Amino acid sequence: MKSDSESVSGPSETPLLVAEGLSKRFGGVAALRDVDLTVHRGEVLAVIGENGAGKSTLMKILSGVLRPDSGRILWDGHETAFRSTADAIATGISLIHQELNLVDNLSVAENLFLGREPHRFGWVRRREMIESSLEYLKQVGLQVDPAISLGRLSIAEKQLVEIAKAVATGARVLIMDEPTSSLSSRETERLFGLVDSLRSAGTSILYISHRLAEITRLADRVEVLRDGQHVDSLPRERIGHDTMVRAMVGRDPQSLLARGTSAGPVRLEIRGLQVEATDTRVDLEVRGGEIAVMAGLIGAGRSELLETIFGLREQQCGTVEVDGRPLKAGSARRAIAAGLALVSEDRKLTGLHLNSSVAGNITMVALASAPTAPRVDPRWEAARTAEQIESMAIKTASSRTPVSDLSGGNQQKIAIAKWLVDPPKVLLLDEPTRGVDVGARHEIYLALRRLADAGVAILAVSSDLEEVIGIADRVWVMHDHRITGGLTGAAITEPAIMRLAVGGD
Repeated sequence: MKSDSESVSGPSETPLLVAEGLSKRFGGVAALRDVDLTVHRGEVLAVIGENGAGKSTLMKILSGVLRPDSGRILWDGHETAFRSTADAIATGISLIHQELNLVDNLSVAENLFLGREPHRFGWVRRREMIESSLEYLKQVGLQVDPAISLGRLSIAEKQLVEIAKAVATGARVLIMDEPTSSLSSRETERLFGLVDSLRSAGTSILYISHRLAEITRLADRVEVLRDGQHVDSLPRERIGHDTMVRAMVGRDPQSLLARGTSAGPVRLEIRGLQVEATDTRVDLEVRGGEIAVMAGLIGAGRSELLETIFGLREQQCGTVEVDGRPLKAGSARRAIAAGLALVSEDRKLTGLHLNSSVAGNITMVALASAPTAPRVDPRWEAARTAEQIESMAIKTASSRTPVSDLSGGNQQKIAIAKWLVDPPKVLLLDEPTRGVDVGARHEIYLALRRLADAGVAILAVSSDLEEVIGIADRVWVMHDHRITGGLTGAAITEPAIMRLAVGGD
């Protein structure tokens, strides 16, 4: 992966990190094929590509998680080999995992210093650890007590802890793999400021993201992977949205969705709904045929609201109606029977059975209504699975392939598809394209529009403003567990959304 640009630190300096001819196979699949990479001191190098392009495999090799089948790594001009992540960290390379690598039953501080606890005479110096934690948490903009259990934090807050944990190692090369996937725009801007300050201090950043606006904002150079191989190098002056999309997918970029042309009757109506442990009430409605998106900052209460609507959280008061019929609170089973479906934020924890097959996951929700229930008819299962694989453009070798073997984008498509065998009246989605590449995103957007056009009411939570503006017929904005406003049509703009997200009118 030879770059066509000079180092930001000067062409005469020895690169800090060089990878030469890295290859890696998993069974019969080549994840990386003879990939080169050069990282200079004090630069932000973005590595982009669709899901399955080899980005995460490359980063895991550079951070000691995996060992390459062939090729070599040079650190500051000297060949080295990492037998573990501890070796890489000791050298000066730290990875911020896309899938959180934290322990819920430990405190925030204990997670930040796990394996590196300050100690004296064998005793952990907890006060020193907590005081140091406060500084690292401040750098990433997270205001929580370092002594509390990590399990009490939201996914977005855990993402910030993961970032602070990597920063705390004092790495000279910091690998950020989808670091903003759970962050709202405000927290993302805070992260950008951190990246800028780390670069100014001489730290090199390897940045992986499917959000191309972030790459445009941050990167000094871009390297592009496709199908495990290097396909292009972009110096700063060539970095642009369409250029990157074309390099990643090998074709001209596609636009986001046209807005729906007609909305039907109200299918989901919320009146005076109070979520547990809050003192505010929410009113909103979603019509059949429209895609409504809830925007807001981390902690605004969007995920909690979806989970309350679906019966996963206690409902203090208020009503939820589906097609004009009241839904009795507190039962996901009753919600499903009434025509509700929920695609959760964390597909691996609550959305999929990873060790089960593609077919098993796609048909799991519809099994009760299958013609031969409770017995599974293999012909019915195969037919319904084939329909969803085609409709959602799921890339899999077979319907019997374990879901764990698929890329993140294809896993997310399956997390959605399992609700579509018997289409719901109302589809709730929490961060529907988290960690999903640009090609898979467009396919998910098209599927959502098809559902809306068929009369389904869609209510999604998204922290990606480009996505919100690009797909929403209506935007509901939350601040501090209350709806601060609704926007439609030409009024859906970034300034309008952000004004409402911070509590404005």
